[in-house]
Amino acid sequence: MSAKPVKPKAAPRRPAPPSAGTATSASPAATKAASLKAAIARGDLFAAACPSREVLKHVTSRWGVLVLVALLDGTLRFSDLRRRIGGVSEKMLAQTLQWLEGDGFVLRVSYPVVPPHVEYSLTPLGREVGTRVEGLADWIENNLGAILEQRAQPPGDIRAASDARAARR
Repeated sequence: MSAKPVKPKAAPRRPAPPSAGTATSASPAATKAASLKAAIARGDLFAAACPSREVLKHVTSRWGVLVLVALLDGTLRFSDLRRRIGGVSEKMLAQTLQWLEGDGFVLRVSYPVVPPHVEYSLTPLGREVGTRVEGLADWIENNLGAILEQRAQPPGDIRAASDARAARR
């Protein structure tokens, strides 16, 4: 009588590491953490807790837009910026510059002289966002007449303003 060969027991299978094309059975908590990390890395303006909302607030605030557009022309001192941006208080300009500097859009250079000499300029990232908000500012200025016409109309009467614009063309 001959003995049958004994098959060695197979080692327990480990799950394959996740790859781009395979589904995983990760825990819901791990999946949520991974998706949150991905959302934060890219930014999700529609999510209430996304840090991109704070950046959006800084860039699109009234003073943020004007500071970015003003600095597109080059380096300016605080007093030059304040004169260029009519109506901004010293406090609001300082706060806006701090926000934009914190976000990496504005570079602040302080020279160790008396009286203090501080200059502000855009970083490469600041130049990119400045160019984008400049497009928005240009659009507003180019369409201001139509916007003001619409404001003069009763609420909900959009057709009257668009008909008036069409008649002028």
